Amino acid sequence: MKIRRVVTGHDANGKAVFASDEEVEPVTVALAPGSEFHRLWGADEPPRFPDDGSMPAHVTYFPPVGGFRFGLFTVPPATTVPADLDVEAAVAEMEEKLPGLAGHMEPDAPGMHTTATVDYEYVVEGEVVLELDDGAEVTLRAGDTVVQNGTRHAWHNRGTVPARLVVVLVGAHHGRVG
Repeated sequence: MKIRRVVTGHDANGKAVFASDEEVEPVTVALAPGSEFHRLWGADEPPRFPDDGSMPAHVTYFPPVGGFRFGLFTVPPATTVPADLDVEAAVAEMEEKLPGLAGHMEPDAPGMHTTATVDYEYVVEGEVVLELDDGAEVTLRAGDTVVQNGTRHAWHNRGTVPARLVVVLVGAHHGRVG
């Protein structure tokens, strides 16, 4: 699925303009069949006005402290990785297309991962289960939101249709309160 991204900016006289209007293709990887990652906007530092409409520099899928990401994530119904998949090549592909993502995933607990981010998720369509590290789960449906504070978690789609989530990831320091 392509997502239209319209970016505003300013011309040389300071007048508001549409700086860009384009379709963003999803990033797909063999290691996560059916998943789609739309990298819509992001930066590795606090937001600034990029008046020319060009995306600020950012490297990894998850942002560093002070950085942010905005995107759409599609969780497909339960899929099976093909038995003949070249896992080494698939991990390399994931690293190339979604830098740093594979390094956060736990090989012995499929889907589980922890990031140094505060994540804001909004379920646009479908149904998705959010699992935490102790096995606690919550089912989220279209219109539901999650604020995730650097917790170890995994996403599951136990339904029959893809679940689509709008995500905003903000790099944060891990630390306990109190």
